[in-house]
Amino acid sequence: MSDKLISKKKPAYPISNLLSKYLTEQGRNIKIPIFYDDLLRFQGAIEVFDDDGKDTLWISCYYAEYERDEIEHSLKQMYSILHSDGSDSIIPYLNIDSIDFCTFGNTKPFRVKVRNILNDNYIFLYVKKADASRIYGLELEHLLSPNHITFLVHEETLIEEHISGIPGDTFISNHLETLPEQDKRALAKEFVKFNERCFVRLLADMRSYNYVIVITQDFDRIQYRIRAIDFDQQSYEGNSKVYKPQFLKENNAFVTLSLNVLAKESIEQYEKEERSLLAKRATNSHKRLKNLINCMKKDTISTPEKIKELKAGLFKLTKDVNFKKSKNMGELLSNGLDYITRNYVNENPYIIK
Repeated sequence: MSDKLISKKKPAYPISNLLSKYLTEQGRNIKIPIFYDDLLRFQGAIEVFDDDGKDTLWISCYYAEYERDEIEHSLKQMYSILHSDGSDSIIPYLNIDSIDFCTFGNTKPFRVKVRNILNDNYIFLYVKKADASRIYGLELEHLLSPNHITFLVHEETLIEEHISGIPGDTFISNHLETLPEQDKRALAKEFVKFNERCFVRLLADMRSYNYVIVITQDFDRIQYRIRAIDFDQQSYEGNSKVYKPQFLKENNAFVTLSLNVLAKESIEQYEKEERSLLAKRATNSHKRLKNLINCMKKDTISTPEKIKELKAGLFKLTKDVNFKKSKNMGELLSNGLDYITRNYVNENPYIIK
């Protein structure tokens, strides 16, 4: 079902002047010491395999000696800008352990492993070709989800911090069946909320390898959170089903789990809870969100055919005429957020207005 719903190849959209101005105002648009094209100058590479000997579709790159030092120093500076004050004071304590290139997907990212030599701790950061769709997706994740996102943009280069967690497909294969019953209910609840969150904010293609499971040990239980890690399909597709992870075959295990351990009334309750939380986040970030969506309204991030299909699908679901009147993906997202705000915040008698 997934392959039929999702476009085989989504084009990359350039960053508009208006979006660039928004990113500058939010401290996202900043001069960086290295660009995506600089990393493409690798001289050779070897395949990277996982612990089971399976090809990860990443290759480990190596560079000419005369370029390696300059590239590594620039990447250390990039780490300092992303996680510190941008000064060179921490650079002597950093080491670039690896630079990997992904041969799969639209963005063809580089993954850089940065290690602190004093304590042996390390993190990953990603260098990608900038795409307006992905940037809208990252910023909407920051504003409308419970997660904060760190990323920087300069011209055609996008730098993202790593989002930690167990890839969804790995979790399904290796952990899902062995979970205690209480944990299954907690994870099913999170999947229902994640499903609703993706739909309202129009984030598509949440197949199991495009999100991670984050596990947190509480004092008396384990908490689960599902976090998106791929934002390329923000507000692009026309079929409304593609914005709900439940309709993607790779998530069948989570759908089955949710139907088995949650009552229909519980599912409806969790959906309502998530819509209410989304409406509150949208209200709390009103000014910044309005500025971002204004950029989307004046931008091209999809095709007329897909916009027409999606607005018909959303009108059919909600009977809200505002969807029918929408002219672009920005207006569709704006009307969707207005819809839940009207229904889950403005009509709440306990909200002080």
